[in-house]
Amino acid sequence: MMNNNKYKILVIEDEENINNLLTALLETNGYQAISAYNCQNGKMLFASHRPDLVILDLGLPDFDGMTFLKAVRKTSLTPIIILSARAEEKDKVDALDCGANDYITKPFSSAELVARVRSTLRNSRHSSDEGRFPGGKFELNGLVIDYDARRVFTDGNEIKLTQTEYNIIALLSEHSGKVMTYTAIIKAIWGFSDSNSTKKLQVNMANIRRKLGVKPCENNYIINELGVGYRMCERE
Repeated sequence: MMNNNKYKILVIEDEENINNLLTALLETNGYQAISAYNCQNGKMLFASHRPDLVILDLGLPDFDGMTFLKAVRKTSLTPIIILSARAEEKDKVDALDCGANDYITKPFSSAELVARVRSTLRNSRHSSDEGRFPGGKFELNGLVIDYDARRVFTDGNEIKLTQTEYNIIALLSEHSGKVMTYTAIIKAIWGFSDSNSTKKLQVNMANIRRKLGVKPCENNYIINELGVGYRMCERE
């Protein structure tokens, strides 16, 4: 049966017209959609259906969507995309730091939402197979990261990076397509955060971009999500 091979996506959204729109949009694009209208219902359907991805609204009638996100992240790495009217940087940073894979603000474009769903599903598969494991390589527009050798090349030429610079670019590549907040990167690279951490990260990132030959205002490889963090463009 074809239906069993479709990705299952749980939509947790209390506004019925938006929930219907999302369900129709996902099913038109070949996904199987399951609808929940509050946090409690969402938790029950998540446990019984084991979806491949969750689209989660934050402003739910019974509990805040962050409650669902934190509960799921205690036991599961199932990808979660936040879809919310909250556009403040703090809301985005909090959700991403708590383990959301992506954050889309309302009103949203249907094409962008489907592209983000596709990208998130693809990245969750990559992280479970090659990505950070021995023998893996990351390739993007002439950029090659050889994880085993800890070497980086652009258009066949090796780029000399410091150990910290390599660790940053490797970390971003392992999560390509996903926004990583400044805090998440700093914790992963240095293991702690102090008042100079963000500045230190920005200096390292400027050096990485310069060594990769990226001109100011270009986003060949790494996109700066202002006030939030960095996103490595999606791998080939």
